Amino acid sequence: MMKLSRKAQILLAVGIVVVLAASLIMTYYQQGQEQSRLNQELDVAQLRLAQPSPEDFSSQQMELESRLAQIEPRLVAMKERLRQPIDSIEVTDTFFQVAETYEVEIIEIGVPGLGSEELDGGDYSVLLLTAGVEGDVCNLVDFVQEVSRRFPTGILESVEILVPEVIEGESAKPSANLSLLIYSYQGD
Repeated sequence: MMKLSRKAQILLAVGIVVVLAASLIMTYYQQGQEQSRLNQELDVAQLRLAQPSPEDFSSQQMELESRLAQIEPRLVAMKERLRQPIDSIEVTDTFFQVAETYEVEIIEIGVPGLGSEELDGGDYSVLLLTAGVEGDVCNLVDFVQEVSRRFPTGILESVEILVPEVIEGESAKPSANLSLLIYSYQGD
């Protein structure tokens, strides 16, 4: 067996330590690069998880299209319901029929004419009807409710029921003044 001098042993030991140190440094450096690469992949994966996939969009689109298909017929039906002809003669005839049913007397009625109005992007024809009626208070209230029911696209703009005081045994009849706007959809 060959004996190495003390210098050779020290050089050999230093060489082995340098090789081991270099090896450890290279391993540490490669581990750092691998860690950096894995962190980047993790970031990309988290971004992908945070963003909906195309399948999510297609299922959501299908659900929305289904809901739209269900709503469209209802929208058409509502438009047709709002698309009622509002002829002043028909309106006043209905008004007189309701007055007769509820035993109130129409003392004045006015229908100035047909106008138009835009509401929420839709075009509507508007007929204004003003009237004064007399009768018992209960009948007047029932009359106003029935007028409101008979004209579902109408808005009672104002209703004023007047109950006069009794003076020396005589009193005037209770009366009501009302203003009714009747709308009819004119859009597509």
